[in-house]
Amino acid sequence: MPRRMQQPLARALASRGLHVVTLDLLGHGRSDRPADPLVYSMTAFAEQVVALLDHLGADQAVIGGTSLGANVSLEVADLAPERVRGLICEMPVLDNAVEAGILAFAPLMFAARFVPWSVDALRALTRPVPRGLVPFWTGIVLDTLDQRSDSLAAVVHGIFFGRIAPPSRRRRELRVPALVVGHPADPIHPAADAAMLADEMPNARFVRARSILEWRVWPERLDHEAAEFALECWATPAEVLRQG
Repeated sequence: MPRRMQQPLARALASRGLHVVTLDLLGHGRSDRPADPLVYSMTAFAEQVVALLDHLGADQAVIGGTSLGANVSLEVADLAPERVRGLICEMPVLDNAVEAGILAFAPLMFAARFVPWSVDALRALTRPVPRGLVPFWTGIVLDTLDQRSDSLAAVVHGIFFGRIAPPSRRRRELRVPALVVGHPADPIHPAADAAMLADEMPNARFVRARSILEWRVWPERLDHEAAEFALECWATPAEVLRQG
């Protein structure tokens, strides 16, 4: 999904005085989309986030994301913990989501690789629709459907056959403050994974969303949770955060 999906949250955080930057990882949104599965992995995405911090001259940031973005955030904390002031992880995809993830994304990969016209035809239908004339989330769905078959197959292949997230042993060593958000009734993002992550990380707090739609349709409560958490991360000296 494109970075634009986080626009409402970004504006809510910015209204509290936080400097917010969103990005399209490689293969997403307006970023390049090479058709080589070797360039796509969670660790490569984490390196891209750190490179963006370098480009912006930002020594530290609160890193956050949804689904794949949550897993990438964990990889950033594992790769460069000194750059992470805190983590906001919504719907991480961990041990309890493996089977559902295979069922959901394997057909997508095979369709993109062996029936490429299906993906390209969908792109041809959705791409001309003016995004400014449709509701916000309809536009996000249209942007998500704007895929090229070769790059889509490469993205899913690269993610599918690589490391999904730092292993449990490594997650238990992540001492950065974390806000972990999970919600019920979603097999690909089971609340059990979010709760497990919150239990594993020494300085994490679990927040249960009412549904997968809450942060999209009724975001006020979770926007407030995220803003308060981020402000607390910046109000606490970095040395204290590292000590846990």
